[in-house]
Amino acid sequence: QVQLVESGGGLVQPGGSLRLSCAASGSIFSINAMGWYRQAPGKQRELVAVITSGVSTNYADSVKGRFTISRDNAKNTVYLQMNSLKPEDTAVYYCNADVRDSIYRRYLEVWGQGTLVTVSS
Repeated sequence: QVQLVESGGGLVQPGGSLRLSCAASGSIFSINAMGWYRQAPGKQRELVAVITSGVSTNYADSVKGRFTISRDNAKNTVYLQMNSLKPEDTAVYYCNADVRDSIYRRYLEVWGQGTLVTVSS
């Protein structure tokens, strides 16, 4: 079994910064892409940023230039540095990973439990 545990959410003022972390643990053989999604109240979940095992990145237009995704493969951890935060960035942020487990060598899509980011004065 594979788990993703997020941390780093909280309340921040507009223009502020937060750094989210997501650590994968369990029976992991390999991890391909890792990403962050978010879901605001009353809205659908949307992609924020994704990073492949080869460290190619892709961002939603709404966060380009403000957010940076990175990963530490040795720690099976993905990060999301969020700068110049806006009230419209308020959402629950979910970590996602494409994992191959080490027991059955199955390909799994795994989600974290989510962490709330609130941008408000």
